[in-house]
Amino acid sequence: MAVAAEQGETMPGKAAPLAGVRIVDLTNVIMGPSATHILADLGADVIKVEAPEGDSFRHYRPSRTPGMGGNFLHLNRNKRSVRLDLKRPEARAALDRLVATADVFVHAMRPDAIRRLGYGYEHVRTVRPDIVYCGAYGFGADGPYAHKAAYDDLIQAGSGLAALQTAAYGEPGYLPTVLCDKIAGQAIANAILAALYQRRCGGGGQAVEVPMFETMVEFNLVEHMVGFAFEPPLGPPGFNRVLSPKRKPYRTQDGYACILPYSDRNWRDFYAYTGRLEFVGDPRFETLSIRVQNIEVLYALVEEEAVKRSTADWVAFCDRVSIPCMPVLSLEELPEDEHLRAVGFFGTAEHPTEGAYRTMRRPVSFSGSTFAISRHAPRLGEHTEEVLREIGLSGTEIEALATDIPSPKTVAADAAALETTT
Repeated sequence: MAVAAEQGETMPGKAAPLAGVRIVDLTNVIMGPSATHILADLGADVIKVEAPEGDSFRHYRPSRTPGMGGNFLHLNRNKRSVRLDLKRPEARAALDRLVATADVFVHAMRPDAIRRLGYGYEHVRTVRPDIVYCGAYGFGADGPYAHKAAYDDLIQAGSGLAALQTAAYGEPGYLPTVLCDKIAGQAIANAILAALYQRRCGGGGQAVEVPMFETMVEFNLVEHMVGFAFEPPLGPPGFNRVLSPKRKPYRTQDGYACILPYSDRNWRDFYAYTGRLEFVGDPRFETLSIRVQNIEVLYALVEEEAVKRSTADWVAFCDRVSIPCMPVLSLEELPEDEHLRAVGFFGTAEHPTEGAYRTMRRPVSFSGSTFAISRHAPRLGEHTEEVLREIGLSGTEIEALATDIPSPKTVAADAAALETTT
């Protein structure tokens, strides 16, 4: 796929896959915005409806301008921002008029909170009967946890993910990434696409529920179900190969690398290269299913041999014989990785208020359309007047909606002051 050096430039080509789809987005922080980020990059018109104080993710530092943090720039590109105080009836009336033009309504509030706001499915479908309504919850709305607050750490703890670290580190731990938010974001995007397809096929609108907790329990058990899948169980949950504390990047002469012989042929080539021929023909490692039961012995072997050669030597050998191998790259090294450079994954763009910034293109590609950043991440409420005029509000009505709402600059300054004192 051809990618412009300046990824912020609008690129000519066929319409994007979701061109013509309008999404009203009441989500904030990471989980919901990561879902609408996917959909916006696919061409949907994502209208980000923000409270007067804006999405809290705006205010994480560092930033060049208050309210425009670096993470926000990537996650909210190709979206428009409309600022409404939904506690006011006139703002809710404006949102209703916006919803009437939309294909999708997505929020990440708890079920009782969205109903109190007045935007449960029952109301939204009276405004737009064929709407795809997506509630992105922490926990399924019908369970006893429905009213619990949900953050990534909480779901890592509750879904079994934190407990999985015990085998390797001796105690539960959180992964140093908001994995649950991002996996749930993928699930939200997939569910919305499926519902849009069903509507396109004549199925009409519907309510869709995507709970983080249930999503991550299923995600974690994909490989860890093993003997626990049977009734009665044939063994405890837990996949031996990935639970081994010896499964890790291995120290080489000059760094760390993933060295992962996997197939029968991979192991034979590894034994020959390292001279560890005593492993050849050992019945404990003869086939994959048997090796998995004795994998710690082999992981220890790789660890012992890895340090005898440089990372470059290991990569060269492994690539030559098709053994999976990769140097451990830091986040800072990724923009200079030869593969990412070759496929044009990273780029630069010029934000109209934030200046030059680093971009990442959409990871997936389509032969029928090219990727473009058609809109940079919006300032708080940047498109309020534009969108409200599109749905027929007059200048007087738009001005009335802004009455008594602090300016975005004041909100950002207040957020910055709060961060400094907490």
